[in-house]
Formats: sequence, C-alpha cells, structure tokens
Amino acid sequence: MIQEFKEFAMKGNVVDLAVGVIIGAAFGKIVESLVGDVFMPIIGAVVGGLDFSNYFVGLSSAVNAPSLAEAKKQGAVLAYGNFLTIAINFLIIAFILFLVIKAVNRLKRKEEAKPAQAAEVPQDVKLLGEIRDLLAGSQARL
Repeated sequence: MIQEFKEFAMKGNVVDLAVGVIIGAAFGKIVESLVGDVFMPIIGAVVGGLDFSNYFVGLSSAVNAPSLAEAKKQGAVLAYGNFLTIAINFLIIAFILFLVIKAVNRLKRKEEAKPAQAAEVPQDVKLLGEIRDLLAGSQARL
C-alpha cells in the first residue's frame, strides 16, 4: 500500500498540480495586493475618496456603525463592498490568465511552424554518409 501511494504521489500530474496550486496561491496574493493597494484606492479617489471595503447595508435596525468591522459586531450586514473588491480581483485574474494563455498559444503556433523546416542531420549520420560515399568512390576506381 505504501508503494502504491509513492507511485501515485510521484506521478507527473500530481507534482505538476501541486506546483500549480502553490504558484496560484502566490499569484493570488500578488493580485490581491494589486487590487487592494493600487486599483481600489484609484477607483475610490475617482468616486469620491470612498473605501469599497466599508460599503455595507445593515440587515437589522440595531446596526448603525460607521465601519464594517463594528457593524458585524452589532448584527447581520450585507457587505457588498467586499463583494465588489473580490469581483474586481476576479476580473483582473481572468484578464491576466487570458493574456498568459494567449502568449502560450502564440508560442505553440511558432513551435508548430518550425517542424516544417528541414531538420538538421545528426553528426553520426553525416559521418556514415561520408563513409558510404568514400566506399562507393573507391569501388568505382577499382
């Protein structure tokens, strides 16, 4: 059973998936910072200096706090500002992935065009051809 688990864990797809998840998590943090620290302040400045993270609607009359953190302590809230931030996060990630996939597809098309060109003959094949030609030339002289 342990041997089977080792074989499963070391399959190429599992390792590739693990690397992808780790890189994806790091990429997610970068995009989260890009949205939270760069885009959202700019968007907030354009719409009047407001911070989207504090956009909420209290779902009970007891909620009257000015910030989301305090409002959550008072009762149920609909935090649509956080949703807007996460939606913008998603759009940025989707757009960046689109650009990456587009670049990879462009590289694949270039690679597919290369095999149409003549492949270089390996050195050992060239040497064997020269030996054959020499032998054929020496037999013709005899």
